[in-house]
Amino acid sequence: MRPTGRLHLGHYHGVLKNWLRLQRDYECFFFVADWHALTTHYARPGAIAAHVWEMVIDWLAAGVDPARATLFIQSRVPQHAELHLLLSMVTPLAWLERVPSFKEQQAHAKARAVDLATYGFLGYPLLQSADILMYRAAHVPVGEDQAPHVELTREIARRFNHFFGRGDDFERAATTAIARLGKRDTKAYNNLRRRFTEGGDRDALAQAQQLVAAHANLDAAQKHQLLGHLEGRGRSILPEPRVLLTDAAKMPGLDGQKMSKSYDNLIALRDEPKRVQKAIASMPTDPARVRLTDPGDPDKCPVWQLHRVYSDADTRAWAAAGCRAAAFGCLECKRPLIDAVLAEQEEFRDRARPFEDDPGQVRDIIDAGCANARRAAAETMAMVREAVGAVYE
Repeated sequence: MRPTGRLHLGHYHGVLKNWLRLQRDYECFFFVADWHALTTHYARPGAIAAHVWEMVIDWLAAGVDPARATLFIQSRVPQHAELHLLLSMVTPLAWLERVPSFKEQQAHAKARAVDLATYGFLGYPLLQSADILMYRAAHVPVGEDQAPHVELTREIARRFNHFFGRGDDFERAATTAIARLGKRDTKAYNNLRRRFTEGGDRDALAQAQQLVAAHANLDAAQKHQLLGHLEGRGRSILPEPRVLLTDAAKMPGLDGQKMSKSYDNLIALRDEPKRVQKAIASMPTDPARVRLTDPGDPDKCPVWQLHRVYSDADTRAWAAAGCRAAAFGCLECKRPLIDAVLAEQEEFRDRARPFEDDPGQVRDIIDAGCANARRAAAETMAMVREAVGAVYE
């Protein structure tokens, strides 16, 4: 997570609850992405430093367990920067420019008068790939909107392995197999392979695979060789991670839109009880309910979206029926929500209090996590340096 502000209930229901499940079943690495924050907040670096420790306390308050997962700060594991640099040597520029969020974020930045025409912002997906590949991750937990980033990471790992994971025998065997395609098909294969490896053209990859699979002059071993050569497979120095799709609950904000700092419609993870009570009590409701006796439609009411997150089936049935029949006012409908959110936040505050009272505990947790992350990163970088020929004795 990037330390760009206080965590809110959207972070908890959309991400942190998944972390709590994952830490029971996997070896997990959760880190403060402070370098990533700099890609968009480089003009206000002081704010990043101020948010780092509060965010870690929020994680601990939510139930993230440092005995089960490694918690660390990205910039305190400098191997991330080294791997990012080495991956940049073989990553085509077009691959970064086609990342879906690149142009979207730039458009939003212009509206906020932020300049994101920087090398750091263009390269942030590659830094993200380095973050993943450093720990030779089998799975990356993301929602569907982030799946393209993991696919890019897979392609980068494949391309790195293609250049640095193959010996002379691999190249000789591929050259021999290509020669059996014939002049016309050799030209087509090389062109399609170039379109995929340099431009990320998935249609070109599919066409080349079909060409190889159907070719009469190749035996099974040669087809396998050419498919590996086409996709950049070689010795797996950096294993290709797989997407682990997680539940991405859309947490509604106080105005019915997605909860976000940008919309100023959030409830912080450890908010003041009086503010929570006032914020929910003043939430807008179905505009058709002008008077107490006017029936409403729950599907048109932002409060109903919160009921879907916090209320059990009986409470939802009571709220929906009462709204449609105008059996009670909107404030009465909101009271179970206020109680549920306050009860949840009381648990957060109870877990956070020892760390608020003794911040040294938080720093000890991060120190231990950084040391563990550096050990894992050192193992990966030893293999990477050897592969790229950067070991000098």
